[in-house]
Amino acid sequence: MEIQLPATQGYDDLYAGMDLLRFTTAGSVDDGKSTLIGRLLYDTRSTFEDQLDELREAGLRRGDDGLNLALLTDGLRAEREQGITIDVAYRYFATPRRKFIIADTPGHLQYTRNMVTGASSADLAVVLIDARHGVVSQSRRHGFIASLLRIQHVVVAVNKMDAVGYDRDTFDRIAEEFRRFAAGINIDNPVCIPLSALHGDNVAVRSENMPWYEGPTLLEHLETVPTRMHWDDFAFRFPVQYVVRPHQNFRGFAGRVETGRIRPGSSVKVLPSGHRTRVESIVTFDGPRTEALASQSIVITLADEIDVSRGDLIVEEDALPEIATSFQAMVCWMSAHPLRTEKDYFLRHGASTLRARIRRVVYRTDVDILRQEPATDFGLNDIGLVDIETAQPLCFDAFSRSRRTGSFILIDPHTNDTVAAGMIAGSAVRPAEAAEPLGRRPYREGEAALGLVTRRLREQRNGHRALVARLLGEHTPALARQIEARLFESDMQVTVLDDGISFHRVSALDEAIHTGRDALVRGLFEAGLIVILPGGPPPGMADAEGYVEIDLDAPVADPIGNAVDTIIRTTRLL
Repeated sequence: MEIQLPATQGYDDLYAGMDLLRFTTAGSVDDGKSTLIGRLLYDTRSTFEDQLDELREAGLRRGDDGLNLALLTDGLRAEREQGITIDVAYRYFATPRRKFIIADTPGHLQYTRNMVTGASSADLAVVLIDARHGVVSQSRRHGFIASLLRIQHVVVAVNKMDAVGYDRDTFDRIAEEFRRFAAGINIDNPVCIPLSALHGDNVAVRSENMPWYEGPTLLEHLETVPTRMHWDDFAFRFPVQYVVRPHQNFRGFAGRVETGRIRPGSSVKVLPSGHRTRVESIVTFDGPRTEALASQSIVITLADEIDVSRGDLIVEEDALPEIATSFQAMVCWMSAHPLRTEKDYFLRHGASTLRARIRRVVYRTDVDILRQEPATDFGLNDIGLVDIETAQPLCFDAFSRSRRTGSFILIDPHTNDTVAAGMIAGSAVRPAEAAEPLGRRPYREGEAALGLVTRRLREQRNGHRALVARLLGEHTPALARQIEARLFESDMQVTVLDDGISFHRVSALDEAIHTGRDALVRGLFEAGLIVILPGGPPPGMADAEGYVEIDLDAPVADPIGNAVDTIIRTTRLL
């Protein structure tokens, strides 16, 4: 089947108004990422004849048999000499159904930071796995980073199926192993596709060599997967990038609407000053507008003459972000120089730049086994949770709610190098006085109404999520205390809830006792603790998020270690 593309229309006319999908590719070394992207470009007729001529000439010089499609993306001399990807390569192509921007990221361990950079704005991640080698350390690392960056869609491309004779059992084994891993890092239903980028099997054209595969080709999936969430449905966020003052009768504020929508007359608040006003007008190069949506660059004027400067954030009055001088964040360290907690850095968040200091490393994540390890510093490509303090209040949303206002970078003030990319988990202490009082701010999803100190704030202080873990098996009371001790040694706030009798009786006479037990379990959970229940009936929150059951009689070598790893993995705080 050949992809038919009209050739008579200009690019702008042909693709105007079409959806845009940003996706990234990642995998271990020599998994075929560049070849896969080259195949997509070639099969969708997104290459020019002079590019193909250059590839043929390069192939003759290298002794390649036919077109080496990987050279369409590996443009650096060092990349072509070694046959690897070093830098992030961005490529653009389109089909009659959608426009695409691809970020081809390196597979080497030392270039993990490049994968974070390329995936930071992606809607979809393609994780390549060599069918000959199966799921390896880098496969898990890239899956973890996709989860960390809240990428909505993950595709597992099992490449080089031709090298294993297009064997179905090999594909099924790899797909099942990755799905089990993905379930532990909050990736739901990854789409697994067997393909051969070299020969084009299941890339843009369905393979005749794998009739047993009934799913979509990679291109079909890319064309039909839902695009990113509609940012205009979120609360209005407008970082001021520039104050426009062409003459004394006009004073506007230029920037891009990151999330939400705005209209003239809307009530807004300028942060961090807290001044209230309303939008007077919305101005663009093409003239005034009656509404502006997310991703649009505009100039707005305000009804009142108030002090607004570059780096300020204009938000809707009834949906405020958090404002704090101390917060926790997941960071990927990108510098060869280790993190220093006594060193000042510049924190760049949108158009705002503040002086900041990392006060504490909470933990470092071993992405191979998803274990949180105690640490005092980070080295190149390390990922983990830290406490950050800023010199002035920072206005932000948690990264889990908004990637656009929940991310930042750290810059070395002496070298001007970017040393880390961060994703804000939430405030570590009470927000600064410039924020709305906690009792008046809107209820946010996932927070418990426990007065001023919410479960979410307790979780941030503890460094892990709350959890109720019910243990199943014959000897759970004795083993529960050992699990509690192991978790306590890992600096986790944990307790075993067991009175030895009433928690294990289920007669009608104990109904009142079990009702009280459920209330106690819920109270400890809302207090941010890990609650271990050694057997007994399921609590009233058994169907809620934050509840797991662990079978200690399961056929594993170390049931206690397995239970501890399950709880740590489930409660890790992104």
